[in-house]
Amino acid sequence: MLLGPKLDADIYSSIRDLARKFANEVIRPRAEELDRDELFPIEIFTQMAELGLFGVTVPDELGGSGLDCLAYAIVMEELSRGYASVADQCGLVELIGTLLTKHGTPDQQQAYLPEILGFKKKVAYGITEAEGGSDVAGIRSTAARTESGWLLNGSKLWINNAPVADIGFVLARTDPDQGHRGMSIFIVDLHAKGVSRSPKEHKMGQRSSQVGALFFDDVVIPENALLGELDRGFYIMMGVLEKGRLGIGSLSVGIAQAGLEAALEYAKVRKQFGKPLAENQGLQWMLADMAKEITAARALVQQAALKLDHGAPATAASSMAKCFASDTAVAQTANAVQIFGGSGYIRGFEVERLYRDAKITQIYEGTNQIQRTIIARDLLKNGIR
Repeated sequence: MLLGPKLDADIYSSIRDLARKFANEVIRPRAEELDRDELFPIEIFTQMAELGLFGVTVPDELGGSGLDCLAYAIVMEELSRGYASVADQCGLVELIGTLLTKHGTPDQQQAYLPEILGFKKKVAYGITEAEGGSDVAGIRSTAARTESGWLLNGSKLWINNAPVADIGFVLARTDPDQGHRGMSIFIVDLHAKGVSRSPKEHKMGQRSSQVGALFFDDVVIPENALLGELDRGFYIMMGVLEKGRLGIGSLSVGIAQAGLEAALEYAKVRKQFGKPLAENQGLQWMLADMAKEITAARALVQQAALKLDHGAPATAASSMAKCFASDTAVAQTANAVQIFGGSGYIRGFEVERLYRDAKITQIYEGTNQIQRTIIARDLLKNGIR
């Protein structure tokens, strides 16, 4: 099924130029510092909000840019070329914006979207637990109804923004006897009594992203904190994961593209045996393979984006895009390190950071083993679409 873009080509070109310019001029010059010191660059995120790089697909009447998933994929790739941790924040805000757009009440949209899209409030997306990661149905956090609202108990693990977030969108069991059919989403003030956090984790890659645990001990939340329908939280969360996987696929392409660009430049200037590396046929083949794999990954990502934009079934497409693109990012940044030789293994060289940043893309938003299971199930049920 061939689908075309829904917006004018000039719009995609403009948003790509905007995101690329910002990545080159603002993000990339600070990427080494942000990675080394594990900094959370509020000033960069504030500038992104001012440029409309948060909430790309959120309707303009709700404060977003009113664009589509293809534009979102383009923005994620370009920002990730600068530094994946920055792009990751864009993806997180996009998912929360999508949740509020699709399932929030008008009051919830008015209360939260302006502050989230303007980066006045930082958000966390609370799904993963010690026994519930790829198996979302395995979560144990509970929300029990009270006379005035709900009482939240439990914990969340490896949550992006947990050390710094102001607002959490938390999945909890509201009917423990119904399995995944008894879960709901709550908007939680993370400064409320009973909420605590672990120190931030020190990660292998994407070190500027702040990741940690959240703990809920008899946290009182009001009735209007429920997002969407009661006991439908699992399905609501699953409904935005297609866009989440599209985002990670796009981010992966950006990492891989940055690795290719660095390797190309190095191959032109580095000399061995009296001539540039780029004149070595074996290395030329490596560069060619890198380029074709990255181009294929980008095509899969954009195909998934187009399906989402046209309302076509996109479960398998988004899983293919995420799985293939993240595998490509790991493989091709490894090739970039190889082309740099010993220099590529040294801190301070961009390709060393890119290689570390790439690995997590095979794990979060559903491991690539889970993605293969999703693809196979869809293939066996629906055939090739």
